[in-house]
Amino acid sequence: MTDSRPPLSLATKLLYAVGAVANAVKLRGLSTFLMLFYNQVVGLPPTTVTFVLMIALVFDAIVDPLVGQVSDNFKSRLGRRHPFMYAAAIPVSVAFYMLWNPPEGLTDGQMVGYLLACLLTVRLFDTFFELPHSTLAPELAKDYDERTKLISLRMLFAVIGGLGMTVMAYQVFLKENPDGTGGVLAREGYFSYSLTASLLIFGCILLSTAGTQSQIPYLRQPPARKITFKAMAREVAATLNNRAFVIATITGMFVAIATGARNALEIYFGLYFWELTQTQLAGLVTVSVVGAALGVVTAPQVAKRLGKKTGALLMFSSALAVGISPVVARLFGVMPDNGTSALYLLLVVETVINTALAGGTGVLLVSMVADVIEDAEVKTGRRSEGLLMSADNLFKKLVSGVGVFISGAVLAFVAFPENAKRGQVDPEIIHSMGLIYLPVVCVLFGLGIVSLSFFNIDKAKHEDNLRRLAATALEGGPGEAPVPAPAPEAPSVSPQPSKA
Repeated sequence: MTDSRPPLSLATKLLYAVGAVANAVKLRGLSTFLMLFYNQVVGLPPTTVTFVLMIALVFDAIVDPLVGQVSDNFKSRLGRRHPFMYAAAIPVSVAFYMLWNPPEGLTDGQMVGYLLACLLTVRLFDTFFELPHSTLAPELAKDYDERTKLISLRMLFAVIGGLGMTVMAYQVFLKENPDGTGGVLAREGYFSYSLTASLLIFGCILLSTAGTQSQIPYLRQPPARKITFKAMAREVAATLNNRAFVIATITGMFVAIATGARNALEIYFGLYFWELTQTQLAGLVTVSVVGAALGVVTAPQVAKRLGKKTGALLMFSSALAVGISPVVARLFGVMPDNGTSALYLLLVVETVINTALAGGTGVLLVSMVADVIEDAEVKTGRRSEGLLMSADNLFKKLVSGVGVFISGAVLAFVAFPENAKRGQVDPEIIHSMGLIYLPVVCVLFGLGIVSLSFFNIDKAKHEDNLRRLAATALEGGPGEAPVPAPAPEAPSVSPQPSKA
């Protein structure tokens, strides 16, 4: 990136940030409804569904670094990132629609094959957009605090888009009728839900990709060289051999396992542990949008006052304590009874606080990983945003499959019934689910907090890295800023529903 680039306009920032909606809609759909849909609606065993999900996550994890390394070195009229982003729009949208509309009459084996094929397609082409899109942030904003603001805006759109679509699912597409019919357990509602979500994903990808295309002349150009696979492997190893990156990755791995288990179980907690109606679930999703938005908006100020690491540790620990408190209180028998206004009010308060803390933590963690990019460039002389971001995703996605598998194992261990009705599940099963959930979440999130405490890049070190890179560029070294190319033609911790 060259210093001649004009400051980012508000329009460009907004168009960049709107791309986060596509990934958020996809993620919220998969984490909130997919297990329930294929287990309770389609009829596959929970362990089968989680096994397929785990395979898809491992596949995704392997694809990520390949796409990252290729995009770091890709040459085209549209730069390094935008060709992949454009290529993702149609396949990921169509595959997401097909995922929720399997053909009638398939055997269990055929249904598993269909689910796997759709998931692999969604994961592959989502990577084509999400990875290059996320790596644009460090290039668009180099300043320590400005970077956090841009990432905060991106995550704000993700919160509004992902959780907003979940509210629409509960209240419109999968709405429960007064007589108890319809709802998330009725297959017919998933057609309109998936069609609307797919169109939203398609539109946001194209809007964000075209909206950031004007920045291509000011982005890094790929190195003008030919490199063998062996040399590339050495470069990958050297780039990833970075203490801050290792710490951030270990933290992310623990968080990913816990989040994978929590997300798959959260709708089971909402429907069966708390026995909430779909209107109440939609209400919790709505207030979680408010809470997460507050956290995302305040995160840059927290980082500015306390530093990213201290702020993240404080918000992370607080989110964990607040998130587990309702389940702990229920197991000790001090929560109001299900179906009471007092219970729902407490869950609303907890949801707002928890999602605010979780949303702020997410912004700071992403911004900390982005700061590793310049640190690695100082040490290696190469700019490798795609590789670093994809490698971080690789390890998190590999182990998040473990979290998904844990959720299926929990449901199988407690013998959770198929076609379960709210309020009619054996209380012992519900109690056992809560007992197993708590230690899993506390241990995994706790290990993530401990790991994060060893992160070693603060504002002073980041600014020193920028000074060193600027000096190298003036000397014509490997970190030299590129000459602009001609402009191309325009072509959450709590087991409750919908946490950020």
